Amino acid sequence: MSDEKYQAISKAVTEGEDTQAGQLVNEALAAGLPALDILQKGVIPGITRAGDLWKANQFFMPDVILAADAFKAGMAPLEPHLKNGEASRHGKYVIGVVEGDMHDLGKSLVIAMLTSAGFEVIDLGINVPQSEFIAAVKQHHPAVVGMGAYMTTTMLEMKGIIAALEKEGLRKNVKVMVGGVPTSQEYADEVGADAWGKDALDTMQKATKLVGV
Repeated sequence: MSDEKYQAISKAVTEGEDTQAGQLVNEALAAGLPALDILQKGVIPGITRAGDLWKANQFFMPDVILAADAFKAGMAPLEPHLKNGEASRHGKYVIGVVEGDMHDLGKSLVIAMLTSAGFEVIDLGINVPQSEFIAAVKQHHPAVVGMGAYMTTTMLEMKGIIAALEKEGLRKNVKVMVGGVPTSQEYADEVGADAWGKDALDTMQKATKLVGV
């Protein structure tokens, strides 16, 4: 019976049914299903499927936006449970899409994977200016800060943010990750990041290594 609930959650997320996704997650929690299982077996497969359909040109931008909204609706009731348990054992991970960039399906996938791995994720959203990244690092003292970019024009922002972390004396206390379609390991090396996340799974695996897990 629990498998059916997870599949229903997954389907609601993929199809962008935000109200239904949130309702189904609440029902699963009320039925006593573990929050981490709901995330790993329901919410993550749903958003991953949306990403796969996008890559296969079967989903278009409106579909992706709806799926991302349904993902957020499914995550909302889960987050308090995850923060109280599994999702705080690796410390905090501040994440955002750099200024000028409005894409966040990739970030949603990364957040889901990081949360399932045991990070407490602070999501700054999209179009995040340099000052907000710096303020978040000062406020939250994260183990890792991750920056996403999906256009060659916006990925240049990453270099400025890392330079600002250096200037503020914050760089030595935080690991920095970069990711997004136009980025690469070479670019990560060039801007002085600690790691490059090729995709959501790769980001999660490298983030856990960065914090010594």
